[in-house]
Amino acid sequence: MAKIRTKTVKRASRKVIEAHFNKLSHDYTENKKAFRSNKIAKVQTKRLRNKIVGYTTRLMVRLQKGPINGISLKLQEEERERRDNYVPERSLFEIEKLTCSEDTYQMTKHIGFTFTE
Repeated sequence: MAKIRTKTVKRASRKVIEAHFNKLSHDYTENKKAFRSNKIAKVQTKRLRNKIVGYTTRLMVRLQKGPINGISLKLQEEERERRDNYVPERSLFEIEKLTCSEDTYQMTKHIGFTFTE
Protein backbone atom coordinates (compact mmCIF):
# COMPACT_ATOMS: atom_id res chain seq x y z
CA MET A 1 0.00 0.00 0.00
CA ALA A 2 1.16 3.50 -0.76
CA LYS A 3 1.77 6.13 1.88
CA ILE A 4 -0.96 8.73 1.94
CA ARG A 5 0.17 12.34 2.20
CA THR A 6 -1.98 14.93 3.90
CA LYS A 7 -3.18 18.02 2.11
CA THR A 8 -0.86 20.07 4.32
CA VAL A 9 2.17 18.30 2.86
CA LYS A 10 0.86 18.56 -0.69
CA ARG A 11 -0.07 22.23 -0.40
CA ALA A 12 3.26 23.15 1.21
CA SER A 13 5.20 21.26 -1.47
CA ARG A 14 3.37 22.99 -4.30
CA LYS A 15 3.92 26.43 -2.77
CA VAL A 16 7.60 25.70 -2.20
CA ILE A 17 8.05 24.58 -5.81
CA GLU A 18 6.28 27.67 -7.17
CA ALA A 19 8.37 30.01 -5.01
CA HIS A 20 11.79 28.30 -5.08
CA PHE A 21 11.87 26.22 -8.25
CA ASN A 22 15.45 27.22 -9.11
CA LYS A 23 16.82 26.23 -5.68
CA LEU A 24 15.36 22.71 -5.78
CA SER A 25 16.74 19.66 -7.52
CA HIS A 26 15.72 16.07 -8.23
CA ASP A 27 17.78 14.79 -5.31
CA TYR A 28 16.21 14.27 -1.88
CA THR A 29 19.37 14.95 0.14
CA GLU A 30 20.11 18.24 -1.64
CA ASN A 31 16.53 19.41 -1.11
CA LYS A 32 16.71 18.36 2.54
CA LYS A 33 19.88 20.43 3.04
CA ALA A 34 18.20 23.45 1.48
CA PHE A 35 15.19 23.04 3.77
CA ARG A 36 17.36 22.46 6.84
CA SER A 37 19.25 25.71 6.34
CA ASN A 38 15.87 27.58 6.37
CA LYS A 39 16.61 29.09 2.95
CA ILE A 40 13.40 27.71 1.51
CA ALA A 41 10.94 27.18 4.36
CA LYS A 42 10.89 26.96 8.11
CA VAL A 43 9.07 23.79 9.14
CA GLN A 44 8.20 23.09 12.78
CA THR A 45 9.02 19.38 13.05
CA LYS A 46 11.64 17.16 11.49
CA ARG A 47 9.07 14.54 10.49
CA LEU A 48 6.86 17.06 8.67
CA ARG A 49 9.91 18.62 7.00
CA ASN A 50 11.04 15.23 5.70
CA LYS A 51 7.57 14.48 4.33
CA ILE A 52 7.42 17.85 2.56
CA VAL A 53 10.93 17.39 1.15
CA GLY A 54 10.09 13.90 -0.09
CA TYR A 55 6.90 14.99 -1.82
CA THR A 56 8.67 18.07 -3.24
CA THR A 57 11.36 15.82 -4.72
CA ARG A 58 8.71 13.56 -6.20
CA LEU A 59 6.96 16.53 -7.81
CA MET A 60 10.26 17.83 -9.19
CA VAL A 61 10.84 14.48 -10.90
CA ARG A 62 7.28 14.56 -12.28
CA LEU A 63 7.82 18.13 -13.52
CA GLN A 64 10.73 16.86 -15.58
CA LYS A 65 8.29 14.68 -17.53
CA GLY A 66 5.59 17.28 -18.03
CA PRO A 67 3.27 19.85 -16.44
CA ILE A 68 1.42 19.10 -13.21
CA ASN A 69 -2.00 20.33 -12.20
CA GLY A 70 -1.91 22.77 -9.30
CA ILE A 71 1.61 24.03 -9.97
CA SER A 72 1.93 27.21 -11.97
CA LEU A 73 5.50 27.88 -13.00
CA LYS A 74 6.60 30.74 -15.19
CA LEU A 75 8.33 28.20 -17.43
CA GLN A 76 5.10 26.23 -17.88
CA GLU A 77 3.11 29.39 -18.56
CA GLU A 78 5.59 30.54 -21.21
CA GLU A 79 5.52 27.10 -22.83
CA ARG A 80 1.71 27.09 -22.85
CA GLU A 81 1.58 30.59 -24.38
CA ARG A 82 4.11 29.61 -27.02
CA ARG A 83 2.02 26.54 -27.94
CA ASP A 84 -1.23 28.54 -28.00
CA ASN A 85 0.21 31.30 -30.19
CA TYR A 86 1.80 28.94 -32.70
CA VAL A 87 0.55 29.45 -36.25
CA PRO A 88 1.71 26.92 -38.83
CA GLU A 89 3.17 28.22 -42.07
CA ARG A 90 0.87 26.03 -44.15
CA SER A 91 -2.51 24.83 -42.99
CA LEU A 92 -3.26 21.14 -43.08
CA PHE A 93 -6.78 21.86 -44.28
CA GLU A 94 -5.77 23.69 -47.44
CA ILE A 95 -5.82 21.37 -50.42
CA GLU A 96 -4.05 22.72 -53.46
CA LYS A 97 -5.40 20.36 -56.06
CA LEU A 98 -7.36 17.19 -55.60
CA THR A 99 -6.48 14.41 -57.99
CA CYS A 100 -8.50 11.30 -58.58
CA SER A 101 -8.96 8.70 -61.25
CA GLU A 102 -11.48 9.06 -64.05
CA ASP A 103 -13.66 6.26 -62.59
CA THR A 104 -13.85 8.03 -59.23
CA TYR A 105 -14.68 11.30 -60.93
CA GLN A 106 -17.51 9.65 -62.88
CA MET A 107 -18.93 8.01 -59.74
CA THR A 108 -18.97 11.26 -57.79
CA LYS A 109 -20.51 13.06 -60.76
CA HIS A 110 -23.20 10.37 -60.94
CA ILE A 111 -24.27 10.88 -57.29
CA GLY A 112 -24.36 14.66 -57.71
CA PHE A 113 -21.11 15.68 -56.08
CA THR A 114 -18.95 17.96 -58.19
CA PHE A 115 -15.42 19.17 -57.58
CA THR A 116 -14.89 22.91 -57.44
CA GLU A 117 -11.72 24.26 -58.90
